[in-house]
Amino acid sequence: MKDTEILNTSFVATKSSGEVSAIYISPQNAKWLLVFAHGAGAGMHHKFMETASAKLADHRIATFRFNFPYMEKGKRSSDPQPILKKTIRSAVERASELSDGLPIIAGGKSLGGRMTSMAASENPIPNVRGLVFFGFPLHAPGKPSAERADHLKDVRIPILFLQGTRDNLADLKLLKPVCQKLGEKATLYIAEGGDHSFHLPKSAGRSDEEVIDELAKKVSEWSEKLRD
Repeated sequence: MKDTEILNTSFVATKSSGEVSAIYISPQNAKWLLVFAHGAGAGMHHKFMETASAKLADHRIATFRFNFPYMEKGKRSSDPQPILKKTIRSAVERASELSDGLPIIAGGKSLGGRMTSMAASENPIPNVRGLVFFGFPLHAPGKPSAERADHLKDVRIPILFLQGTRDNLADLKLLKPVCQKLGEKATLYIAEGGDHSFHLPKSAGRSDEEVIDELAKKVSEWSEKLRD
């Protein structure tokens, strides 16, 4: 990440939860900013979050990644949904202050993406032009269902799904019809061989890092279309 600004910062997630840590990464000549929420079991310093942020920077997308309050406190159990959703809104507000007018997209890994879309379905998030899911958790492992996607019909902005073919939290036979129902609002990009964390089997012939770079490139291409 040459010629990239990295700022360690914090913001108040909610009045009851207090401050959480965040990292703002802005490459030179950045064209978009992704407010990037982590998954349920690992915080903003998880290898996937760090690698994805670096690859997005290579494609001129700044990132603002942050911890949810439970992760900041070292707890295993997730915060209640109202706190998660409020934290995302607070993160977008703080990112907007730092971004110097960059257009904003929001989303995240698994839980982080789903909570972002749930927040947006209830009330549009100011300044956010599109949502990005790095592995949307459509259902629990081994329990195929599409109910977790019901709220997406109320999201008013474009959505990008990035999904692996081996994702045990999103059966593509269920996810594809969800995207079709959403119509032009939804874009589905499939990473061949990727699991829920976009890890590949050795037989794939390419590295996890190459797949994450592929995803970052897709986010870049998709976000440019939001300018139209």
